[in-house]
Amino acid sequence: MMSAVIGSLAERTGRSLEEWLALVDASGIDPLDQNAVRRWLKAEHGVPQNSQWAIADAAARAAGWVRPSVEEYIDRQYQGAKAPLRPIYDTLARAIFGLGDDVCVEGRGGYTPFVRARQFAAVAAAARVRVDLGLRFTDPPESARLQPSTGPGQATHKIALRTVADVDAEALHLVRLAYDQNG
Repeated sequence: MMSAVIGSLAERTGRSLEEWLALVDASGIDPLDQNAVRRWLKAEHGVPQNSQWAIADAAARAAGWVRPSVEEYIDRQYQGAKAPLRPIYDTLARAIFGLGDDVCVEGRGGYTPFVRARQFAAVAAAARVRVDLGLRFTDPPESARLQPSTGPGQATHKIALRTVADVDAEALHLVRLAYDQNG
């Protein structure tokens, strides 16, 4: 996706990636602070969101930043006080990967998205005592455990999980339904 955004950057924003990188450099903003770069691009230049991400990522890479691996992103989410939540994530991940060969995982700082044709599940260490399982439904099923949500990721609903035992048959059935609806 990033290469498609970069490829059409000049058409959508009026500037090439190289021109944007020069502007970021001249702005005085730390290119390693991708949030600050994105805020500046939006506020000062009205750059659309996907373009903001592509420019900020390229500026950080040009300044020496190396994107963490997916596993490094996941490890960082379950450090310190949230380390006891890692078994919940691991149990979910095994079950999600078992849904089909078309499931892939992506790295993010605050949550872990699982994607098929589009993102159907996202797992986040939401608090020291809770993992949120976000699910994307086009036709939400009835379940007392599902709460409407706008995250993590592209979730339309979420389930709070506090122990590995909460990753039960009902939770896994809901994951399967989200997988089926997003193929």
